[in-house]
Amino acid sequence: MITTAIVFLPLLGALIAGLFGRLIGDKASEFITTALLLISAALSWVVFFDVALGHHTYKINLMRWISSGELDVSWGLRIDTLTAVMLVVVTTVSSLVHVYSIGYMEEDPHRPRFFAYLSLFTFAMLMLVTADNLLQMFFGWEGVGLASYLLIGFWYTKPSACEAAIKAFVVNRVGDFGFALGIFGLFAVTGSIGLDKVFADAPALAGKTFDAFGFHNLDIMTTLCLLLFMGAMGKSAQFLLHTWLPDAMEGPTPVSALIHAATMVTAGVFMVARLSPLFELAPNAKLVVMYVGTLTAFFAATVGLVQNDIKRVIAYSTCSQLGYMFAACGAGAYGAGIFHLFTHAFFKALLFLGAGSVIHAMHHEQDMRNMGNLRAKIPLTFAMMTIGTLALTGVGIPGFVGFAGFHSKDAIIEAAYAAQTPNQIVFWTLVFAAFMTSFYSWRLVFMTFFQTERGDHHTHEHAHESPMVMLVPLFVLAAGATLAGVLFAPYFIGHDYKEFWHEAIFEGEHNHIMHALHEVPHWVGFAPFVAMLSGLGLAYVYYIAAPGLPAATASAFKPLYLFLLNKWYFDELYDFIFVRPAFALGRLFWKGGDGAIIDGTIDGTAAAVIAGSGRAVKLQTGFVYHYAFAMLIGVAAILSYMIVAGKVAP
Repeated sequence: MITTAIVFLPLLGALIAGLFGRLIGDKASEFITTALLLISAALSWVVFFDVALGHHTYKINLMRWISSGELDVSWGLRIDTLTAVMLVVVTTVSSLVHVYSIGYMEEDPHRPRFFAYLSLFTFAMLMLVTADNLLQMFFGWEGVGLASYLLIGFWYTKPSACEAAIKAFVVNRVGDFGFALGIFGLFAVTGSIGLDKVFADAPALAGKTFDAFGFHNLDIMTTLCLLLFMGAMGKSAQFLLHTWLPDAMEGPTPVSALIHAATMVTAGVFMVARLSPLFELAPNAKLVVMYVGTLTAFFAATVGLVQNDIKRVIAYSTCSQLGYMFAACGAGAYGAGIFHLFTHAFFKALLFLGAGSVIHAMHHEQDMRNMGNLRAKIPLTFAMMTIGTLALTGVGIPGFVGFAGFHSKDAIIEAAYAAQTPNQIVFWTLVFAAFMTSFYSWRLVFMTFFQTERGDHHTHEHAHESPMVMLVPLFVLAAGATLAGVLFAPYFIGHDYKEFWHEAIFEGEHNHIMHALHEVPHWVGFAPFVAMLSGLGLAYVYYIAAPGLPAATASAFKPLYLFLLNKWYFDELYDFIFVRPAFALGRLFWKGGDGAIIDGTIDGTAAAVIAGSGRAVKLQTGFVYHYAFAMLIGVAAILSYMIVAGKVAP
């Protein structure tokens, strides 16, 4: 009953605000949806302590959903440790975003619609993480995509917001196509899409092949896992399907926090962990997951080095951190990947909402080049952003304690070392990405809160701290960013992690990566610590000690600077490969098909028929003697034909 309430209370809030928002008013819509989310969050923590720490697992069958031939699907809730962790993450961040939005969206005339979308988004995500079968997971998957489209394009009168929403929707459909094919394939080889049945039948498919997509002898599990991972790549903005994520910043800042911190973008990581019994049978697919995640972590970090929009810097940081999570899952360290998902939710939501507080103070200015020296104007926001940065960069002392990201990200880097890839390429790439993460994160802090004032003097003069309704969520998230790592590390990745996960995550008989975390050399644990200090030191030199260095470096390495500033030119490349040919094909059908063929020939025939019928209709005068005369002429013509043809005698 508690779990059912957790899932459906956000839906109730969405229906109330969406259908009756104009009737009950803005304030009532805000408070009702927020109150329901807070209740859902509180119940989620109850479930977490009962299931994850109490080692209980159970299922709730809500109703029979679809029955067609061999397909028999029920709508049910699967509650285990992995679900409990995701319930806490989703509802906690979402409820705090709701509270924050009461202040941030105060002047928006469409607040009921906004809060309805937020609650709908949360419901879809909760359906995804509680799914007991792949169809229900896909329902939540697509529901999250729909709600994100509505939220990103919330300000629909703004062209850039509409374009960003469409881009997110289309790019995600590419990944979702692969996800759907993977589900179809699993049904074809197992006869079911229920997780328990699929997991039970999967070992018998290991090493077997089938013919698909015009290829012969494809390994079944590798092919299906890669198709499923294709869906994860789109939803979690991995390399090649990442282009939608930064543009999603066009939505209101609370939307950015909700999408990038705990919900939509982490769905892919959750899916890989949930389907670990399948990925453990496909080692080549796991390698692809690890290398794609590593490449994403590196790529996004390089782009984040030079971005000037405060929200885009944090967005590329999200993309990079998701790469870390996938690298961990690909290495087999699912617990470390989900642990980073857990800690990342707190400090990334803190950073996004902190950035929203900065934007609120600066009257919607987002360019860091127009900020500077704001720590005296908004000291509480500065403190919260600093805590978020400390957690993101992984500040801590190896062997002792540190902020949340220190525990989870270091575990991933250690897992990468234990994975023993050729020349330790994954390990060193992630360490270098940690260095870049530290640099661009402290660059954001120094450009925003230090240096001299830049931009409009009037804006700086009237900069002010956000109201308490926006600051209280920051305080709660700051507590999570500070304590989540040290409090929960023993459970997620400690020696007794198997008891904590309680079969929610599966490890093959050859997967000993989590044990190996505790056996890596000591210098491996210090590598990310050194990278973090190096990034901090370099950022201090560039933006505090010698503020003229950034411009000089950009000038000296202009091609590289432009390459990174333009995000490796992926948008331009996709425009050239996909968008322009699509427009050219559409123009061909328009001008050649519709214009030349339809209008020129078929439409001409239609015009002749209309003209002929226009003349023929004049024969209908309405006089009976005219019709009688026409009938006599017709009879005479028929008789004449029959006489000439010899069918009757004259």
